[in-house]
Amino acid sequence: MRRSRLAFRPPWWGTLLYLAGCALFLGLGAWQLGRMQEKRALLAAFAARGAEAARRGPVSDADARRLRFARLRVHGRYDSEHQVLLDSIVRDGRPGYYVLTPLRHGDEAVLVNRGWLPASADRSAGLPPVAVGDGPRDVTGRIERLPAPGLRLAAAPPDPAAAWPRRLLYPTAAELAAQIGYPVHDYQLLLDPAAPDGFLRDWQPAVGFGPMRHLAYAVQWFGFALAATVIYLLLNLKRHKT
Repeated sequence: MRRSRLAFRPPWWGTLLYLAGCALFLGLGAWQLGRMQEKRALLAAFAARGAEAARRGPVSDADARRLRFARLRVHGRYDSEHQVLLDSIVRDGRPGYYVLTPLRHGDEAVLVNRGWLPASADRSAGLPPVAVGDGPRDVTGRIERLPAPGLRLAAAPPDPAAAWPRRLLYPTAAELAAQIGYPVHDYQLLLDPAAPDGFLRDWQPAVGFGPMRHLAYAVQWFGFALAATVIYLLLNLKRHKT
């Protein structure tokens, strides 16, 4: 009487392919979980810093990195003659600018981001008006890094004779200092939403999509690993008669 039994005899190349695929799927799932935790921590830090009292500033660049999102109050004067319109800032599908205004404090300046303005559909129509008074004032906002591109490419140096305000694309603090003519701190101050002389300001950390989407992606990648395991077993587990 013949009997049948199950035998598991996958080819070596099939096993290698399965292991490589599973390692990839599990690694991507773990990476998505890590990104979820990073964004949760960023949002939590933003909320916690917002509840703190404003510190007196300015602070050093090193302290600014440690105090990201903290509220800071700086006394100075706006330099309305040397403002920058940070180009290619899109909100709700519409292109526009962040308005960066130097706040002079002694011989140096802190860049105050006064908010977002929409750009004209006609690029030749000129820049929107951004003038602001230059009297002494206290300015309060949140410490944040200067906006930066994902990949910084070499660009032609700006025309030193160009008129102000200047439309620039992700300048560094050093580049701005060279154009303006005095030192500029390597961070920006996100102007408080209730402060005067600002534009559209509903500040949030630049996290792109929310943490829960990363969780959904992680579940998807782990599901691929599970599916690969099931397929690997079904293809290589065969019944043999003895």
